Amino acid sequence: MTPRWIWISLGVTLAAIVALVFFYPHQMVSPGNLKSAHHDLQQNCFACHAPFASASPERCVACHTVADIGRRTTKGEPISSLSRRSPFHQDLASQDCMACHTDHPRPRLTRNLVRSFNHALLKPEARAQCATCHNAPADELHRDIKQNCGQCHRPVAWTPATFDHRRYFSLSSPHDASCSTCHVSGNFRAYTCYGCHEHQATRIEARHREEGIRDIENCARCHRSANDENSEGGGRGDSE
Repeated sequence: MTPRWIWISLGVTLAAIVALVFFYPHQMVSPGNLKSAHHDLQQNCFACHAPFASASPERCVACHTVADIGRRTTKGEPISSLSRRSPFHQDLASQDCMACHTDHPRPRLTRNLVRSFNHALLKPEARAQCATCHNAPADELHRDIKQNCGQCHRPVAWTPATFDHRRYFSLSSPHDASCSTCHVSGNFRAYTCYGCHEHQATRIEARHREEGIRDIENCARCHRSANDENSEGGGRGDSE
């Protein structure tokens, strides 16, 4: 039978540990120092944590007003738009601060395992406003694009792009032209085949009428490349 004094010693030790956790939580259970912005809370774990619980968004927004995040500091001072990205926290579907933020440094072996931002956290209407946070690519392909990035890309990852131009029309020579040649004013939901060489509206219409074809609005429905041998005969079904 275990001596009574051993149980008493274990009970006193356990009580002392529990008391230390409450009175000196930082020294007992903290995973590390806080980031510099929250240095004043270094010894005050309960500013963010409820006892025996993780940090909660409710405690975050007690200091960080959602409407001011990215616009003003917690002291109410304006944040220069030149040094910060455009505010976007106001467009989050829910205020789940811990989905992206942690104020304690990660252990040495996992410091490089930074989670990327999950665009699903944004409201649906905000997911289409890529330029709010991201700079537009400067390459020639994207230079003339004025509409939403979502025409070709998905928020999950920039690459691979979902759009394959060959599904609609092959850009093989001599059609390896700039986007604006066919997509006027950066509208990639519409295109025109007129304006180049022999492709004039009246000439194309007359030539197709000779073949009994009346509907020539959607050229790529029949012509999939610059090679007429690759054209499909579906347009003849519209003859009168």
